[in-house]
Amino acid sequence: MVIWDVDGTLIPADLRWLRRAVAQTYDIDEQAVRFPDKKVHGYTDESIVVDTAVASGIAAADAEAGVTRFGGVLAEVMDAGRDELARVQPAYPGVAESIAALQQRGYVQTVLTGNLRYAAEVKIASLGVGDVLDLGVGAYGSDDRDRFQLTAVVAQRYREKYGRDLVPGRAVVVGDAPNDIACARNAGFRAVVIAHRVAREELASHEPDAVLDRLDPGLLVSTIAGLTSES
Repeated sequence: MVIWDVDGTLIPADLRWLRRAVAQTYDIDEQAVRFPDKKVHGYTDESIVVDTAVASGIAAADAEAGVTRFGGVLAEVMDAGRDELARVQPAYPGVAESIAALQQRGYVQTVLTGNLRYAAEVKIASLGVGDVLDLGVGAYGSDDRDRFQLTAVVAQRYREKYGRDLVPGRAVVVGDAPNDIACARNAGFRAVVIAHRVAREELASHEPDAVLDRLDPGLLVSTIAGLTSES
């Protein structure tokens, strides 16, 4: 099984959607939205939203209370921005080809992302990969605020759909950030990272199974095949 991260792996990361949704959720100007000093990639939308609201001057209790509104607001923002998303966040080179090549090899493919599910679905729809990704067994920021819990969600949904346990060593997370590696390792999954926005040296320091400079379909498939055959 191949489990894709979305932002930074399939498409470039862009915080404009969160910025707009935070502004509308908490009724503040977009220019007043301040993201926290810590890196926000590799976390879940709800955790980012609360931290961002607080960094933007919202009281902690009010920031937490706004989470219940945020999902609906973000859905509206994503719907309104479909054309813009396709223009400003095109898929990274090699995405469609890599997904198709893995499909030909018989891998089940899904996603594990900090995005709320609806936002993830809008982003994935822009890729033009049809129904190749089995989103029903994926895990999303709307399933749990703690990203480290999402691997268990994938395993449970895989078991329910396919009638067998997901063997951890035969599950490969493809991501782009140190937190993707940590999340995979926490569940005993393999980890392959693409150096789209974090330097190869930094990614390697977190000891993934492989670091690739780009999404080269042949190299990705051979790397994943080698890792999964070991299990």
